[in-house]
Amino acid sequence: MYASARSAPWSRRAAAPGPPPAVPGRRLAGLATLVAVLLVAGCSTSGGDDPRWQTGQGGGTPGSAAPATAEQPAAGGAADRAISLTATGDVIMGNAPNRLPPNGGKGFFDDVKSALKGDLVMGNLEEPLTDDTGAGKCGPNPKNCYQFRAPPGYAAHLRSAGFQLLNQANNHGNDYGQQGYENTQSALEAHGLKHTGAPGEITVVDVKGVKVAVVGFSSYPWSNSLIDIDAAKQVIELAKEQAQLVVVQVHMGAEGADRTRVKPGTEMYVGENRGDPMRFSRAVIDAGADLVIGHGPHVLRGMEFYKGRLIAYSLGNFAGGGKSLNSAGRLGWGGVLKVSLTAEGRFVGGTFTSTAMNGVGKPSVDRQDRGLGLVREVTAADFPDTGAKLDPSGKISAPAGG
Repeated sequence: MYASARSAPWSRRAAAPGPPPAVPGRRLAGLATLVAVLLVAGCSTSGGDDPRWQTGQGGGTPGSAAPATAEQPAAGGAADRAISLTATGDVIMGNAPNRLPPNGGKGFFDDVKSALKGDLVMGNLEEPLTDDTGAGKCGPNPKNCYQFRAPPGYAAHLRSAGFQLLNQANNHGNDYGQQGYENTQSALEAHGLKHTGAPGEITVVDVKGVKVAVVGFSSYPWSNSLIDIDAAKQVIELAKEQAQLVVVQVHMGAEGADRTRVKPGTEMYVGENRGDPMRFSRAVIDAGADLVIGHGPHVLRGMEFYKGRLIAYSLGNFAGGGKSLNSAGRLGWGGVLKVSLTAEGRFVGGTFTSTAMNGVGKPSVDRQDRGLGLVREVTAADFPDTGAKLDPSGKISAPAGG
């Protein structure tokens, strides 16, 4: 379906100013100035399962009883050919050694496999896939500290579910240190899965003849910086030189059931700078990005169009196996976003399929469409002029002039 090739080193102009941060990923020489173009295709210490969060309520709009399908254009020339890009929010399959799903995790994603269809299917992997490295961030007394990991073999469940590329740029990507980060990359690669998110890492995938670059950002030193806007724009400019389409995966914004709204300005959480979601998202589009996929707040947020490009500010919690994520109320709602774009980045159509976690964090398609109802509500409130239009079935369209 797709293939890719390894590129030349990352040019100096794409490097962030000042000394590069320590990179816990696979150490290529000077990784902060090298691009890893791969073949085919955090939550701080207080984390997303913090029981102190207050459960919120959101608007539910019963709609489609099954996942919708993104629109496809009529067959035509290369410029008119569209590919479908599918994405989810936070994915945790369990927490080893004692909070793993039954049956070794087999069948964990069965209830959502029907929604995980697309030419390129991506997820935000919110945990390392590693054995215990002895470098867990919480140490022996993990009070008010949350660290996650699943066995390396759980990469097979991601592959079986339909995922093809996983983002590591988030606050839990380095929970078990550099070795755990590298072990995760090895586990994904062993099962034919791609990864992105390390500093300087631009993952280029050939999807039905269209080159797609996927780049991960967060506010943490093991990923491209969400905070340094100028450096982020340089990375996107380089990615645009190597691919026709650029997709941004970004872990941004404060956390909690009351964090569904998007407003201008920097968001803080337990003393951490979680970026300015609006400024960052629009800046990377100015630099050449064609789609921005947000996650991190552990709740769904609105969607807007900026210069014809879609920004999904947060896709919420998708899976939290072993009760790793709080699933109460709107914290248990997520969704699968599918977007069809032409090779030139033109938005052709899209869909949003509501999902929900059960009491032990297993995901399923939510036929009550509670997540869709919330996304429609906050999109209309936060982006009255630029907001995406979502109908009761989850079909997405651009606003007039968007």
